Amino acid sequence: MTTAENKTNLLATKLHFEILDGLRGVAAIVVVVYHFMEIAITDYNKNFLSHGFLAVDFFFCLSGFVIAYAYDNRAPHIGLFQFFKLRLIRLHPLVVIGSVLGLLTFLFDPFSDFYSIYGLGKTALLFLASAFLIPYPIMPERYTNLFCLNAPAWSLFWEYIANIFYILILYKLNKKVLLVLALVGVACLVYIGVKVPNGNLGGGWGGQNFWDGGARVLYSFTAGMLVYRFNWIIKNKLGFLGVSVLLLAAFLFPYADRYNWITEPIIVLFYFPFLVALGAGAGLNPASKNICKLSGEISYPLYMTHYPFVWVFLTYVAVVKPAMSTLWVVIPVSVLILTVLAYLIMRFVDIPLRKYLKTKFLL
Repeated sequence: MTTAENKTNLLATKLHFEILDGLRGVAAIVVVVYHFMEIAITDYNKNFLSHGFLAVDFFFCLSGFVIAYAYDNRAPHIGLFQFFKLRLIRLHPLVVIGSVLGLLTFLFDPFSDFYSIYGLGKTALLFLASAFLIPYPIMPERYTNLFCLNAPAWSLFWEYIANIFYILILYKLNKKVLLVLALVGVACLVYIGVKVPNGNLGGGWGGQNFWDGGARVLYSFTAGMLVYRFNWIIKNKLGFLGVSVLLLAAFLFPYADRYNWITEPIIVLFYFPFLVALGAGAGLNPASKNICKLSGEISYPLYMTHYPFVWVFLTYVAVVKPAMSTLWVVIPVSVLILTVLAYLIMRFVDIPLRKYLKTKFLL
């Protein structure tokens, strides 16, 4: 086989599950709204989107399904180094872009002056840690996030870990062994639900709950792989809208301190894999095709570029103390602006950069 043929095979991808692409975008928008709302309404019991953080578990489950679908048959032929290059080219440009935005908002936030506290050395380390996904939880002002310039990068850190384990070990495992790993993840999540006050499974983002992220990705990523490996795809006629409503129900489910240790594990352990199976098997109305495509394309850029501006929103709320009537205007306008910004970054920065990197570095 010629070099050109090898390169063509390497770059070739299977057809997308288009409704799953659309669901990824729905979950990304939920995450953005949730990040604003948890600052505006700190009492989760009064927050209509208090389970929005569970979108990360849905992302992990979806990722496990998609990676297994895309690479289970190709992994032995692609090789370790080429797999890493493919994943880095797909994921890392936006990690760096999000880090740059995080640095800019860190330096020019009109409501804070963190640079005067941390200086050039620590600011440079914060940026490098964020750009290279090296946890560096040194800012108590930002709740000792693992990545203080761009908080959602914590889930990308664990996504990278899952991808590394996938190409080294997971794709080689049979379904029974993979099922055992998922059961270990079940035990870990149940333990977290019991040990954490109010049963909240939303850890993994900070130095104080670092290993919770490992438990979350261990279960959900392997569960997604199992949905694919066992072909648990449920044919249905719900369409994009129907499955989206079911997904939103998980995030809108009432937050109850007394029952979270039961309800949240049920959502993560059973409901999200079920939704992935439904989404993979749902028929797509032609009218929804473009919506799903755009939703899937913008999901990752939106996820990785919004939080630097949420940091500004945090200091704005802390300093200005605006009324809720003001925030009910600020939040939706901000979400709309950040969605447009994510689209522009995707269209004019991320896509051209990834095309260049593929041409330059693949084979």
